[in-house]
Amino acid sequence: MNLLPVTRAHELAALTDERRWLVEHLWSESAVGIVGGEPKCGKSFLALDLAVAVASGTPCLRRFAVNRPGRVLLFAAEDALHVVRERLLGICRAAGVRLEELDIHVITSPTLRLDLASDARRLADTVAALSPRLLVLDPFVRLHRIDENVSAAVAPLLASLREIQRTHGTAVVLVHHARKGGGAGRPGQALRGSSELHAWGDSNLYLRRRGDRVVLSVEHRAAPSIADVALRLRAEHDVLALEIAGATAPIEEPPAATLHERVRRALDDAPAPLGLDDLRAACRVRKTTLCAALADLARQRIIVRTDEGYALAPLRR
Repeated sequence: MNLLPVTRAHELAALTDERRWLVEHLWSESAVGIVGGEPKCGKSFLALDLAVAVASGTPCLRRFAVNRPGRVLLFAAEDALHVVRERLLGICRAAGVRLEELDIHVITSPTLRLDLASDARRLADTVAALSPRLLVLDPFVRLHRIDENVSAAVAPLLASLREIQRTHGTAVVLVHHARKGGGAGRPGQALRGSSELHAWGDSNLYLRRRGDRVVLSVEHRAAPSIADVALRLRAEHDVLALEIAGATAPIEEPPAATLHERVRRALDDAPAPLGLDDLRAACRVRKTTLCAALADLARQRIIVRTDEGYALAPLRR
Protein backbone atom coordinates (compact mmCIF):
# COMPACT_ATOMS: atom_id res chain seq x y z
CA MET A 1 0.00 0.00 0.00
CA ASN A 2 1.07 3.60 -0.73
CA LEU A 3 -0.26 5.50 2.29
CA LEU A 4 -0.45 9.24 2.79
CA PRO A 5 1.78 10.63 5.58
CA VAL A 6 -0.07 11.32 8.83
CA THR A 7 0.78 12.82 12.24
CA ARG A 8 -1.15 12.60 15.49
CA ALA A 9 -2.96 15.86 16.17
CA HIS A 10 -1.14 16.69 19.43
CA GLU A 11 2.21 16.36 17.64
CA LEU A 12 1.45 19.02 15.02
CA ALA A 13 3.76 22.04 15.13
CA ALA A 14 2.55 25.12 17.00
CA LEU A 15 3.41 28.70 16.12
CA THR A 16 4.62 31.21 18.69
CA ASP A 17 3.00 34.65 18.62
CA GLU A 18 6.15 36.05 17.02
CA ARG A 19 6.02 33.52 14.17
CA ARG A 20 2.26 33.76 13.69
CA TRP A 21 2.49 36.96 11.66
CA LEU A 22 4.46 38.11 8.65
CA VAL A 23 3.08 41.61 9.29
CA GLU A 24 1.38 41.84 12.67
CA HIS A 25 -2.43 41.99 12.40
CA LEU A 26 -2.28 42.51 8.61
CA TRP A 27 -0.78 39.37 7.08
CA SER A 28 -0.37 35.92 8.59
CA GLU A 29 2.90 34.02 8.29
CA SER A 30 3.20 32.39 4.83
CA ALA A 31 -0.38 33.38 4.02
CA VAL A 32 -1.90 33.70 0.58
CA GLY A 33 -4.53 36.35 0.04
CA ILE A 34 -5.97 39.37 -1.70
CA VAL A 35 -5.34 43.09 -1.51
CA GLY A 36 -8.63 44.17 -3.05
CA GLY A 37 -10.64 47.29 -3.61
CA GLU A 38 -12.19 49.81 -5.88
CA PRO A 39 -10.21 51.60 -8.61
CA LYS A 40 -7.83 54.38 -7.53
CA CYS A 41 -8.04 53.66 -3.80
CA GLY A 42 -4.39 52.72 -3.23
CA LYS A 43 -4.24 48.92 -3.66
CA SER A 44 -0.84 49.03 -5.36
CA PHE A 45 0.53 51.47 -2.76
CA LEU A 46 -0.61 49.14 0.03
CA ALA A 47 0.98 46.11 -1.66
CA LEU A 48 4.25 48.01 -2.11
CA ASP A 49 4.10 49.19 1.52
CA LEU A 50 3.87 45.53 2.55
CA ALA A 51 6.87 44.79 0.33
CA VAL A 52 9.01 47.55 1.85
CA ALA A 53 7.99 46.54 5.38
CA VAL A 54 8.89 42.88 4.89
CA ALA A 55 12.18 43.67 3.13
CA SER A 56 13.28 46.28 5.68
CA GLY A 57 11.77 45.01 8.92
CA THR A 58 10.11 48.39 9.50
CA PRO A 59 6.40 48.61 10.41
CA CYS A 60 3.94 48.54 7.52
CA LEU A 61 2.06 51.86 7.33
CA ARG A 62 4.44 52.89 10.14
CA ARG A 63 2.33 50.92 12.64
CA PHE A 64 2.19 47.15 11.96
CA ALA A 65 5.40 45.39 12.99
CA VAL A 66 7.44 42.87 10.99
CA ASN A 67 9.27 40.43 13.26
CA ARG A 68 11.20 38.41 10.67
CA PRO A 69 12.07 40.43 7.57
CA GLY A 70 13.21 38.82 4.36
CA ARG A 71 13.47 38.96 0.60
CA VAL A 72 10.55 40.16 -1.53
CA LEU A 73 9.74 39.24 -5.13
CA LEU A 74 7.47 41.64 -6.99
CA PHE A 75 5.66 41.70 -10.34
CA ALA A 76 3.83 44.93 -11.21
CA ALA A 77 2.08 44.34 -14.51
CA GLU A 78 0.29 47.68 -14.93
CA ASP A 79 3.09 50.11 -14.11
CA ALA A 80 6.27 50.95 -15.99
CA LEU A 81 9.42 49.93 -14.17
CA HIS A 82 10.45 53.54 -13.51
CA VAL A 83 7.04 54.14 -11.89
CA VAL A 84 7.53 51.10 -9.65
CA ARG A 85 10.94 52.45 -8.61
CA GLU A 86 9.56 55.92 -7.84
CA ARG A 87 6.73 54.50 -5.76
CA LEU A 88 9.11 52.29 -3.80
CA LEU A 89 11.41 55.27 -3.23
CA GLY A 90 8.55 57.34 -1.82
CA ILE A 91 7.48 54.56 0.53
CA CYS A 92 11.07 54.00 1.62
CA ARG A 93 11.45 57.66 2.47
CA ALA A 94 8.23 57.57 4.49
CA ALA A 95 9.61 54.51 6.32
CA GLY A 96 13.06 56.03 6.83
CA VAL A 97 14.97 53.37 4.88
CA ARG A 98 17.05 53.29 1.69
CA LEU A 99 15.74 51.37 -1.31
CA GLU A 100 19.23 50.30 -2.39
CA GLU A 101 19.68 48.48 0.92
CA LEU A 102 16.48 46.44 0.57
CA ASP A 103 16.32 42.91 -0.81
CA ILE A 104 13.44 43.55 -3.21
CA HIS A 105 13.59 41.81 -6.58
CA VAL A 106 11.34 43.01 -9.42
CA ILE A 107 10.32 40.68 -12.24
CA THR A 108 11.03 42.67 -15.40
CA SER A 109 9.34 40.35 -17.90
CA PRO A 110 6.69 42.36 -19.81
CA THR A 111 4.07 39.65 -19.27
CA LEU A 112 3.38 36.81 -16.87
CA ARG A 113 0.39 34.54 -17.52
CA LEU A 114 -0.45 31.99 -14.88
CA ASP A 115 -2.87 30.24 -17.24
CA LEU A 116 0.12 29.23 -19.37
CA ALA A 117 1.97 26.22 -17.98
CA SER A 118 5.31 27.60 -19.14
CA ASP A 119 4.85 30.92 -17.31
CA ALA A 120 3.50 29.27 -14.17
CA ARG A 121 6.55 26.99 -14.12
CA ARG A 122 8.95 29.92 -14.62
CA LEU A 123 7.37 31.75 -11.68
CA ALA A 124 7.65 28.65 -9.49
CA ASP A 125 11.29 28.18 -10.54
CA THR A 126 12.07 31.84 -9.79
CA VAL A 127 10.55 31.54 -6.32
CA ALA A 128 12.54 28.34 -5.75
CA ALA A 129 15.77 30.10 -6.77
CA LEU A 130 15.24 33.31 -4.74
CA SER A 131 13.32 31.95 -1.71
CA PRO A 132 11.40 35.18 -1.00
CA ARG A 133 9.47 35.64 2.21
CA LEU A 134 6.84 37.52 0.19
CA LEU A 135 5.64 37.36 -3.42
CA VAL A 136 3.55 40.31 -4.67
CA LEU A 137 1.57 39.99 -7.92
CA ASP A 138 -0.23 43.13 -9.11
CA PRO A 139 -2.92 42.88 -10.46
CA PHE A 140 -4.66 39.53 -11.02
CA VAL A 141 -6.44 40.69 -14.17
CA ARG A 142 -3.07 41.03 -15.97
CA LEU A 143 -1.94 37.52 -15.01
CA HIS A 144 -4.28 35.54 -17.25
CA ARG A 145 -6.75 35.51 -20.14
CA ILE A 146 -9.42 33.36 -18.53
CA ASP A 147 -12.98 34.27 -17.56
CA GLU A 148 -12.68 35.40 -13.93
CA ASN A 149 -16.33 34.52 -13.31
CA VAL A 150 -15.83 30.81 -14.02
CA SER A 151 -14.66 29.05 -10.88
CA ALA A 152 -13.32 26.06 -12.84
CA ALA A 153 -10.96 28.43 -14.69
CA VAL A 154 -9.91 30.50 -11.67
CA ALA A 155 -9.28 27.61 -9.27
CA PRO A 156 -6.22 26.12 -11.07
CA LEU A 157 -4.47 29.51 -11.12
CA LEU A 158 -5.02 30.00 -7.41
CA ALA A 159 -3.97 26.40 -6.78
CA SER A 160 -0.63 27.05 -8.48
CA LEU A 161 0.00 29.99 -6.13
CA ARG A 162 -1.06 27.91 -3.13
CA GLU A 163 1.45 25.24 -4.22
CA ILE A 164 4.20 27.87 -4.27
CA GLN A 165 3.22 28.94 -0.77
CA ARG A 166 3.19 25.40 0.61
CA THR A 167 6.36 24.29 -1.15
CA HIS A 168 8.52 27.30 -0.32
CA GLY A 169 6.84 28.88 2.71
CA THR A 170 6.35 32.07 0.70
CA ALA A 171 3.52 34.46 1.50
CA VAL A 172 1.60 35.54 -1.61
CA VAL A 173 -0.15 38.91 -2.05
CA LEU A 174 -2.47 39.06 -5.05
CA VAL A 175 -3.83 42.52 -5.92
CA HIS A 176 -7.37 42.35 -7.32
CA HIS A 177 -10.18 44.72 -8.26
CA ALA A 178 -13.61 44.99 -6.68
CA ARG A 179 -16.74 44.96 -8.82
CA LYS A 180 -18.09 48.23 -10.12
CA GLY A 181 -20.38 49.60 -7.45
CA GLY A 182 -19.42 46.81 -5.06
CA GLY A 183 -18.17 49.07 -2.28
CA ALA A 184 -21.49 49.19 -0.43
CA GLY A 185 -21.58 45.54 0.62
CA ARG A 186 -19.27 43.37 2.70
CA PRO A 187 -15.73 43.79 1.33
CA GLY A 188 -14.95 40.18 0.42
CA GLN A 189 -18.20 39.79 -1.47
CA ALA A 190 -17.37 42.83 -3.61
CA LEU A 191 -14.35 41.22 -5.29
CA ARG A 192 -14.73 40.91 -9.03
CA GLY A 193 -15.12 37.43 -10.49
CA SER A 194 -15.51 33.99 -8.97
CA SER A 195 -16.10 33.50 -5.26
CA GLU A 196 -13.01 31.25 -5.37
CA LEU A 197 -10.90 34.40 -4.95
CA HIS A 198 -12.48 35.37 -1.65
CA ALA A 199 -12.44 31.80 -0.35
CA TRP A 200 -8.78 31.32 -1.29
CA GLY A 201 -7.30 33.97 0.98
CA ASP A 202 -5.78 33.28 4.40
CA SER A 203 -5.35 37.02 4.94
CA ASN A 204 -7.26 39.59 2.90
CA LEU A 205 -7.01 43.38 2.94
CA TYR A 206 -9.76 45.52 1.41
CA LEU A 207 -9.70 49.21 0.57
CA ARG A 208 -12.90 51.23 0.12
CA ARG A 209 -13.51 54.94 -0.37
CA ARG A 210 -15.67 56.80 2.14
CA GLY A 211 -15.80 60.43 1.02
CA ASP A 212 -12.25 61.75 1.10
CA ARG A 213 -11.03 58.79 3.17
CA VAL A 214 -9.83 55.34 2.25
CA VAL A 215 -10.89 52.65 4.72
CA LEU A 216 -8.79 49.52 5.24
CA SER A 217 -10.65 46.38 6.36
CA VAL A 218 -8.74 43.27 7.45
CA GLU A 219 -9.89 39.65 7.27
CA HIS A 220 -8.09 36.47 8.37
CA ARG A 221 -8.94 32.80 8.09
CA ALA A 222 -7.43 31.83 11.45
CA ALA A 223 -7.03 35.04 13.48
CA PRO A 224 -9.27 37.83 14.74
CA SER A 225 -9.51 40.93 12.58
CA ILE A 226 -8.67 44.42 13.75
CA ALA A 227 -11.06 47.36 13.53
CA ASP A 228 -11.20 49.26 10.25
CA VAL A 229 -8.41 51.78 9.74
CA ALA A 230 -8.65 55.11 7.93
CA LEU A 231 -5.84 55.83 5.47
CA ARG A 232 -4.78 58.72 3.29
CA LEU A 233 -2.22 59.11 0.55
CA ARG A 234 0.55 61.40 1.76
CA ALA A 235 2.06 63.50 -1.02
CA GLU A 236 4.83 65.69 0.34
CA HIS A 237 8.04 66.62 -1.51
CA ASP A 238 9.56 63.27 -2.57
CA VAL A 239 7.22 61.16 -0.40
CA LEU A 240 4.13 59.50 -1.88
CA ALA A 241 2.85 56.79 0.43
CA LEU A 242 -0.20 55.66 2.35
CA GLU A 243 -0.38 56.61 6.01
CA ILE A 244 -2.83 56.06 8.82
CA ALA A 245 -5.23 58.98 9.15
CA GLY A 246 -6.70 58.14 12.56
CA ALA A 247 -9.45 56.04 14.04
CA THR A 248 -12.32 55.04 11.80
CA ALA A 249 -15.92 54.91 12.91
CA PRO A 250 -17.65 51.60 12.30
CA ILE A 251 -19.12 51.32 8.83
CA GLU A 252 -22.84 50.77 8.82
CA GLU A 253 -23.59 47.79 6.64
CA PRO A 254 -26.55 48.01 4.24
CA PRO A 255 -29.35 45.45 4.52
CA ALA A 256 -28.38 42.06 3.10
CA ALA A 257 -29.35 41.66 -0.54
CA THR A 258 -32.14 39.22 -1.33
CA LEU A 259 -31.34 36.13 -3.38
CA HIS A 260 -33.17 37.63 -6.37
CA GLU A 261 -30.98 40.75 -6.11
CA ARG A 262 -27.81 38.65 -5.81
CA VAL A 263 -28.73 36.63 -8.89
CA ARG A 264 -29.41 39.78 -10.90
CA ARG A 265 -26.17 41.37 -9.72
CA ALA A 266 -24.13 38.28 -10.62
CA LEU A 267 -25.66 38.11 -14.10
CA ASP A 268 -25.23 41.86 -14.62
CA ASP A 269 -21.53 41.66 -13.70
CA ALA A 270 -20.86 38.63 -15.89
CA PRO A 271 -19.63 39.20 -19.47
CA ALA A 272 -21.44 36.05 -20.64
CA PRO A 273 -24.31 33.81 -19.46
CA LEU A 274 -23.59 31.90 -16.26
CA GLY A 275 -24.19 28.23 -15.64
CA LEU A 276 -25.90 26.91 -12.54
CA ASP A 277 -22.64 26.00 -10.77
CA ASP A 278 -21.18 29.48 -11.28
CA LEU A 279 -24.37 31.11 -10.04
CA ARG A 280 -24.32 28.87 -6.96
CA ALA A 281 -20.73 29.95 -6.25
CA ALA A 282 -21.58 33.63 -6.74
CA CYS A 283 -24.74 33.54 -4.60
CA ARG A 284 -23.62 30.94 -2.03
CA VAL A 285 -26.92 29.08 -1.79
CA ARG A 286 -28.16 25.53 -2.09
CA LYS A 287 -29.02 24.26 -5.54
CA THR A 288 -32.70 23.76 -4.77
CA THR A 289 -33.03 27.28 -3.35
CA LEU A 290 -31.28 28.79 -6.36
CA CYS A 291 -33.38 26.82 -8.85
CA ALA A 292 -36.56 28.09 -7.22
CA ALA A 293 -35.31 31.68 -7.45
CA LEU A 294 -34.30 31.23 -11.10
CA ALA A 295 -37.71 29.80 -11.95
CA ASP A 296 -39.40 32.78 -10.28
CA LEU A 297 -37.17 35.30 -12.09
CA ALA A 298 -37.83 33.54 -15.38
CA ARG A 299 -41.60 33.71 -14.80
CA GLN A 300 -41.24 37.45 -14.23
CA ARG A 301 -39.22 37.66 -17.47
CA ILE A 302 -36.31 39.18 -15.59
CA ILE A 303 -33.90 36.45 -16.74
CA VAL A 304 -33.71 34.07 -19.66
CA ARG A 305 -32.11 30.66 -20.03
CA THR A 306 -29.92 30.09 -23.09
CA ASP A 307 -27.80 27.20 -24.31
CA GLU A 308 -24.79 28.86 -22.60
CA GLY A 309 -26.53 29.47 -19.26
CA TYR A 310 -28.63 32.13 -17.53
CA ALA A 311 -28.62 35.82 -18.47
CA LEU A 312 -30.64 38.94 -17.76
CA ALA A 313 -33.43 39.52 -20.19
CA PRO A 314 -32.36 42.14 -22.78
CA LEU A 315 -34.68 44.84 -21.45
CA ARG A 316 -33.42 44.30 -17.89
CA ARG A 317 -29.79 45.20 -18.61
